[in-house]
Amino acid sequence: MGLGLVTLSACGSSNDSGSGGDSKTVTLVSHDSWAVSKNVLADFEKKSGYQVKVLKDGDAGEAVNKAILSKGNPQGDVFFGVDNTLLSRALDNGIFASYKAEGLADVKSEYQLDSGKNRVTPVDTGDICVNYDKAYFEQHKLTPPASFADLAKPAYKDLLVTENAATSSPGLGFLLGSAASQGDDGWQGYWKKLKANGVKVVDGWDQAYNEEFSGSAGGKKAKGDRPLVVSYASSPPAEAIYSDPQPKTSPVGVATGTCFRQIEFAGLLDGAKNEKGGQALIDFLVSKEFQEDMPLNMFVDPVTKSATPPAEYTKYAVPVDDAETMSPRKIADNRDDWVKSWTSLVLK
Repeated sequence: MGLGLVTLSACGSSNDSGSGGDSKTVTLVSHDSWAVSKNVLADFEKKSGYQVKVLKDGDAGEAVNKAILSKGNPQGDVFFGVDNTLLSRALDNGIFASYKAEGLADVKSEYQLDSGKNRVTPVDTGDICVNYDKAYFEQHKLTPPASFADLAKPAYKDLLVTENAATSSPGLGFLLGSAASQGDDGWQGYWKKLKANGVKVVDGWDQAYNEEFSGSAGGKKAKGDRPLVVSYASSPPAEAIYSDPQPKTSPVGVATGTCFRQIEFAGLLDGAKNEKGGQALIDFLVSKEFQEDMPLNMFVDPVTKSATPPAEYTKYAVPVDDAETMSPRKIADNRDDWVKSWTSLVLK
């Protein structure tokens, strides 16, 4: 996920619990967007007796690749942040040990993509979607796009910026969403139309959203001129909550017919030095306390039935009822070939 805006270094308790390795410390390996409220983490540390150490390993793709390279001798005990676009790569490389989380029964079944084997535990979900600058469309008396097909129409020429599918998680998610929407035989023709319609491609989310997109605070400062950007359905609350003063409605809208559902997982790393601590940490990630803390820290949605997102988040959030999805196996079978084809079509 690309919207985590808070970082921290954990502080721990002096209680002793568990066994193996340094029993007082449990190490979480994650991408750069990991974030949690200090008081929520401190509560876990006090109750469990473990001090949490966090190692951030770049974006999701980089972090997964590093975990694969250190297979069997991992940097930590738990890995958080592998999503459904890269899940098969992690599972096929055997980097996780099986563990059934204590709160797994509370996790909605549609997110349990490794059900039965329990090598990974669902932690959060969010939708990769095209966002739009409300002010731009109001000023130009133009209806915002509502679907993948709309984005290729002449009315939206030179308005969209997206991320490179080979280097960016939302860029890859948007490619997969277009393949799910347009079909195995139709997505290449669709991208030819997008290219002819002036789609701009940049390396990553931060550049796309905070520099090129005219609807974000960062984009306004950078004089971004693209009123359409591939980002997340949770961009509207992030944009509004960090505004001072907070607006009644977010300046960012979501084209809900352009979404691809992303699910993030955590897993106990095979060879973890503190296996019991790792198991306790995974239990914590699906606890009601952590699930309700996530939305305002990482701007993602809970996966458990009992969690209720904070009112401040839901006030601005845009619900997506029919996001595109794709099985991890289909993604595994096609991802590399699709990215190569996409690169040839769009970047050359």
